[in-house]
Amino acid sequence: MGLSENDRAIASFTMLAHGIVHWFELAIPILLVVWLEAFDVSVALVGVIVALGYAPFGLGALPAGVLVDRYGPRRLVLGCLAGMSVAFATLAIAPSIYAVAISLLCWGILASIYHPAGLALISTGVERRGTVFARHGIAGNVGIALGPFATATLLLAFDWRLVVVILAIPGILATLYGLRLEFDPTAALDSTNPEERASTESRNESGGVSEFLTNSRTLFASSFLLVFAIVTFVGLYYRGVLTYLPELLQGLPALDGIEPPGGLEELSLGEYVYVGLLVAGMAGQYVAGKLTDRIAVSRGLVVVFLGLAILAALFVPVSSMGLLAVVAYCLVLGFSLFAIEPFYQEAVAVYTPPDTRGLSYGYTYLGMFGLGALSISLGGFLLDHVSVAVLFATLALFALVGAAISVGLVVRPRPPGSDSSTHSSSGADD
Repeated sequence: MGLSENDRAIASFTMLAHGIVHWFELAIPILLVVWLEAFDVSVALVGVIVALGYAPFGLGALPAGVLVDRYGPRRLVLGCLAGMSVAFATLAIAPSIYAVAISLLCWGILASIYHPAGLALISTGVERRGTVFARHGIAGNVGIALGPFATATLLLAFDWRLVVVILAIPGILATLYGLRLEFDPTAALDSTNPEERASTESRNESGGVSEFLTNSRTLFASSFLLVFAIVTFVGLYYRGVLTYLPELLQGLPALDGIEPPGGLEELSLGEYVYVGLLVAGMAGQYVAGKLTDRIAVSRGLVVVFLGLAILAALFVPVSSMGLLAVVAYCLVLGFSLFAIEPFYQEAVAVYTPPDTRGLSYGYTYLGMFGLGALSISLGGFLLDHVSVAVLFATLALFALVGAAISVGLVVRPRPPGSDSSTHSSSGADD
């Protein structure tokens, strides 16, 4: 049975928006390398600047959820797309690194709207949610891979100020496409239980603050506290690796003396290796998504965290080896880094009750993208004042702490009322 017309419309809208959010997100680390030279500033300073953009991407998830309840998800997704695109384009007129910080801060605030709004739209408007959630996740991964690939390619031919304007064009086109689409954002509620709609409307019309505080206290008094901590350490590792890897790949001994095809510079070769890492992440998500049906999510988290710790410890010795070793390392790192996502997404569903699921995922994005952004500033400081080895030792420590917390989930029973299987949503990328 195929998707209904309404499901297809919502799927195309959210898939396009999800891909563009990550298109912008992963273009920033490539531009970071350019800004270092363009503004003649330190890695530590640029790290703080980029963190200003990434932090509100997660910190804004909770207030964005409140706005979604008040104004509806469609309106918020459209505002997110248009606002992100304009904010990114303003980078072109930045006279200093501090102006770049303002543009990135605006981008991060607007980008934070998408996940609460997009997932709310799918959950209330789509009847075949599993299929659409899976496609939604794939679209996000496509954006994750294409963002840095397009940025690296465009930088070969154009100045970075023109490149940021070109990168903003798909977001504007997606906004125009979304304005023309027609769909029912509450079709799934209409077709299930009328009491569900009444309950949802009642929550939206209530004062909200006392209920928010009560549900938050209930969540953090349960196993969700461990899940939140796990997601935060995933975010710390994720941001620390993906933000600085393009810079670290530049000038590695493995790239010395290599003439890439088509006359590409060594910097571009490193960036394409980085894109290969992101593409390998798609396979990691697919495989891990299948495994969430077959193994306990807590054990899966332990295994992947331990693998990430080992990979962090291996970066320095592998970076001094040949090109094939570096490429193989990056592919395995990408596979493992994105393989952990279906497991922590499943953990949210397993260890939280259904009536607090939206709030649970709001906190999840707060930990992943908000608190996780702290490793950007930390990473810049370590690279500037200590060494690459210490940075990756710190990332290995993050992974080991995540594994230790995950062991705590292994010994805790599933709470009553939690979902026993949410594989249908585990393919999303964040």
